[in-house]
Amino acid sequence: MKINKLFYGVLALALAGMAVSCSDELDLKPISQETTDNAYSTGTQLEAALTGVYESFQSSQYYSWDLVLFQDIRSDNYYAGGDNPEMFAFDDIDVSPVNSRVFALWSSLYNAISKANLVLEKTPEITEGITDARRDQIRGEALFLRAYHYFTLVKNFGGVPLYLETIKSTDPSEVRLPRKTEEEVYAQIITDLQESASLLPDTYGADDGINKSRATKGAANALLAKAYAQMPNADYSKVLEYANAVINSPAGYKLLGDYDELFDGNHYNNTESIIEIQYLGGDEGNWGPQMHLPPSVSGDSWRKFSVPSVDLVDAFDAAGDDVRKNATILWESVNWIDEHWGNAPGSTIPFAYKWRNAGSWNSSDDIYLLRLADILLLKAEALNELNRMAEAEDVVNMVRQRVDLGPLSVEATASQDSMRMAILNERRLELAQEAHRWDDLVRYGVAVQVMNNVDDVDLRSGDSVNYNMQDYETLLPIPQSEINRNPNLEQNPGY
Repeated sequence: MKINKLFYGVLALALAGMAVSCSDELDLKPISQETTDNAYSTGTQLEAALTGVYESFQSSQYYSWDLVLFQDIRSDNYYAGGDNPEMFAFDDIDVSPVNSRVFALWSSLYNAISKANLVLEKTPEITEGITDARRDQIRGEALFLRAYHYFTLVKNFGGVPLYLETIKSTDPSEVRLPRKTEEEVYAQIITDLQESASLLPDTYGADDGINKSRATKGAANALLAKAYAQMPNADYSKVLEYANAVINSPAGYKLLGDYDELFDGNHYNNTESIIEIQYLGGDEGNWGPQMHLPPSVSGDSWRKFSVPSVDLVDAFDAAGDDVRKNATILWESVNWIDEHWGNAPGSTIPFAYKWRNAGSWNSSDDIYLLRLADILLLKAEALNELNRMAEAEDVVNMVRQRVDLGPLSVEATASQDSMRMAILNERRLELAQEAHRWDDLVRYGVAVQVMNNVDDVDLRSGDSVNYNMQDYETLLPIPQSEINRNPNLEQNPGY
């Protein structure tokens, strides 16, 4: 079982005495009352259970790799590459209910939510070996984690079933829940995060290896800002409120001076990071980087997944954004045929480069879940939507200054609409490969327009690529296997 860096110091003694892994304890379906009563009676055991909730970030195929597939490859940022038909389906915006990546997302997130629910249920009962203050923190962490996973679910599927307790019965009325509306799911996310923010500290001390790898008040406020922006009928006053809470946090978040250092592997847990998935390498490694890094870095010669798109490269070039382009993309000649960049062996093509160290499938590269530049640009978005354009411009220019770009142009700031598109483009250049692009296109209401206007060409035939995206494809289908299991689930329209 992978265990986050933060727990090596905090729980070394506690975990040494544990004979049964937390994953084994938490995966009971349904959970046996006798087993859970015996397994969770001390603070040490509760801490181990919380470790199991954090571990879900590392063990989930979605958070380890598919987040790039669902957000960047599915959008205009990247191509699928490789040879996997299910990944090509995301690239083509032609995802079916039987695509196994869709089921993997659904099942891994509900497994993580079940683990969080168990911690939330057991926390009030345990008094041995734990203080009241730590018990409150654990509740805050579990609430944040549950909210984060529901946020991932609702963005991808729309309304989903809300399981707020562990399943202790085989009664279909308790197990086979119908979908809640999108609004109801967001309401629960916000409720969880507001309580979480009230319980969590700004920091856990001076060790940023701990502060950046576990939920804090800053992480809860950042996710609140994102939830209020992404939900139907976004509340931009709330987005601004919670973005400011992050920006002005006593935790002291600030942009890292050198953009490239965010990704060079030597500066994780930095001042800009709010929370990131931690990897140690080896048995605690991240396999995602091996999927996309070029042969000179990865040490192998097979065709890689996740190739930056012509459209993304053009966007960097149009902005004169060499700093972020060079930090995001590495060019190299290859011995295979790439249908978008070179229809002959030996062509030079771009590679995704924000994870830099392959580590033979066991990289120590972390994954940012939340970082300050994202929240700053959300603040700019909120200010613009609230008709405070000059203030929005100042915030965007702060992010641009870090990468040696001048202020936004007169054309970009001429109107609320032009500013809106300028902020969307800034987010694209700042956050490419960090799993934000699809959400941004959907939130701005331009996903169909953008994807159907992409001018991609298949070099094998010379034909233009027609994505023919429809409105319903902003959401994924509910996995067919889940509908078969739970007749109360209704499929998303169009699938």
